[in-house]
Amino acid sequence: MMRALHLFRRDQRGAAGAEMALMLPLMLVLIFTTFEAGHYFYSEHKIIKSVRQGARYAARLPFDNFTCPASVDAGAVTQIQTVTRTGSPNGTTSRISGMENSNITVTVACNSGTTTGIYQGKAGGAPVITVAARTNYTSLFSFLLDEGEMPVIRASAQAAVNGI
Repeated sequence: MMRALHLFRRDQRGAAGAEMALMLPLMLVLIFTTFEAGHYFYSEHKIIKSVRQGARYAARLPFDNFTCPASVDAGAVTQIQTVTRTGSPNGTTSRISGMENSNITVTVACNSGTTTGIYQGKAGGAPVITVAARTNYTSLFSFLLDEGEMPVIRASAQAAVNGI
């Protein structure tokens, strides 16, 4: 009996398979977590880039679209939202899955301390446009999570209107 027990303890056949079976669940969790984190950061980057592009586009619209204190022409708002969502003033396909124009807000604030240069004679000073967007994150493995567990990605960007 002791001899059989001693031989059993020295037998190493199948040890690698047993170790792999123990480590496989942990490795799969790490792999899927890495994929999901990468996809989240990629989605966040796309939204940040979109609002920056929308703010830059808004900054180049004519001064007539912005009135101080704090109002933006409705047509300009729609154009800015479309550029933010699609990347083009005439675009139709959203760069970010599930994003609609209603997810994008456009506001203007007036910097009354800036009244020189191109802002000379502008009532209220320099208009500063803020483009903000929010959308629900679309998970790679959404079948594993409830819809209520999905995070919301938010981004905003500001630019002073140049009226070019």
